[in-house]
Amino acid sequence: MSEEQVPVKIPADLKRQNDEVESAMRHLSRRSFIWAGIASLGAYGGIHWLASRLEDNGTPWPFRRVLDANEGLAMDYFGPMRLAPTFSKSELTELRQNGDEGINDEDFDPTQWKLTVNNVFGHDSPVQLTLDDIKRLPHTTQITEMFCIEGWSIKVEWTGVRFVDFVEKYPPNPIRGDKPDVRGNPHDLPSYVAMLTPNEGYYVGLDMASALHPQTLLCFEMNGEPLSVDHGAPLRLAIPVKYGVKNIKRIGTITYSSEKPKDYWAEQGYDWYAGL
Repeated sequence: MSEEQVPVKIPADLKRQNDEVESAMRHLSRRSFIWAGIASLGAYGGIHWLASRLEDNGTPWPFRRVLDANEGLAMDYFGPMRLAPTFSKSELTELRQNGDEGINDEDFDPTQWKLTVNNVFGHDSPVQLTLDDIKRLPHTTQITEMFCIEGWSIKVEWTGVRFVDFVEKYPPNPIRGDKPDVRGNPHDLPSYVAMLTPNEGYYVGLDMASALHPQTLLCFEMNGEPLSVDHGAPLRLAIPVKYGVKNIKRIGTITYSSEKPKDYWAEQGYDWYAGL
């Protein structure tokens, strides 16, 4: 004989409380669903709105304003004596080759390479230099970290010539005065430096202050070995106060300029200054 189930009588006040809780839960669930939907639509609408804005230098203007703000902060943080961290040989990391824009010429012969320098003081025509000409200047070795805009970084030993020493040897025409004073009066120099690969497939623009930073090098060696073709032989830039996109490989032309030069990645929507 089975045991009879006796119904449990729920007190009226407890039942009323349960009904109120269930009603509140149903209301909360509906409201949460509605707000989740609104949030999703808002996110979609926001993305659509941002993507549909008028472009400023290749980027929707709200993003451009953020890039400009970041650029301003980097410029405020920069100082000629604010040095990037340096490291020991034991901290070197494995080299990484990234990007071949401007250096993908299969028939390039480093032995025939020459560097063209435009607007040099005392010269009516461009100056042509060989690697030996550059190596006659004082050499510098430093181990610094290069940061890629993609999020990774490597620590590299660079050997080359400080760009400020190069500029002292081959100075630009001053804005005022009869003779340039690179170290004593850098404000009288043109505001910018443009660098291009020999085939002009890659190009960067630098502000003169960053170019003259004491850690900015024209490099011909990495980790104690001559530059390989993949890493920009015979001469490349190492500028640790900028992101890797400014560290141009295989420099073919250097031009001193009072006008802001074009920049490969700035034309793709990144900020022009690219400072760390």
